[in-house]
Amino acid sequence: MSRFGRAWRLFGVVFFNSIGTYIPFHTVRIGLLRIWGAKIGKDCSILRGSTVLDPDKLIIGDECSIGFRCLLDARGGLTIGNRVVVASDTQFIAGEHLVNTSDFRYVLKPILVEDYVWLASRVTVLCGVTIGYGAVAAACALVRKDVGSMEIVAGVPAKVVGKREAELDYSPVFRPWGY
Repeated sequence: MSRFGRAWRLFGVVFFNSIGTYIPFHTVRIGLLRIWGAKIGKDCSILRGSTVLDPDKLIIGDECSIGFRCLLDARGGLTIGNRVVVASDTQFIAGEHLVNTSDFRYVLKPILVEDYVWLASRVTVLCGVTIGYGAVAAACALVRKDVGSMEIVAGVPAKVVGKREAELDYSPVFRPWGY
């Protein structure tokens, strides 16, 4: 990436996270992210106070709802499918430090969230994780490993506690004015 490209990306991250995230219009917030390269589908909402790192590596499908104060760390790549609900204060963390290396270097790994997933409030999803179709993570779960389709996980670390049985065909569009 050119020097200008790196500066443009940095400017976008700083501008969105310090000003853009607080603008009370979904269309403006999502438009700003698209300017800096995010691919965001139709009828999505990202509520105020959310932080986005490297928006050019962020992909969000159609009809997704992202709550207040979420961390969307897309440095390693973050893909969120269609009709996904991400409740407030949820964090996606795309990197980890290698504690047994002399230079304490870090690695970035992609995160994939498939369609119809529901992540309840304050879930943390770590790098390299795939959350399967229709899965649910209970409030405050720490998701360190892949979650299978339709599984319900809870706890720290997250463990399977159940299975979703319903056929999934809902639209979680949530775009209230001012949020």
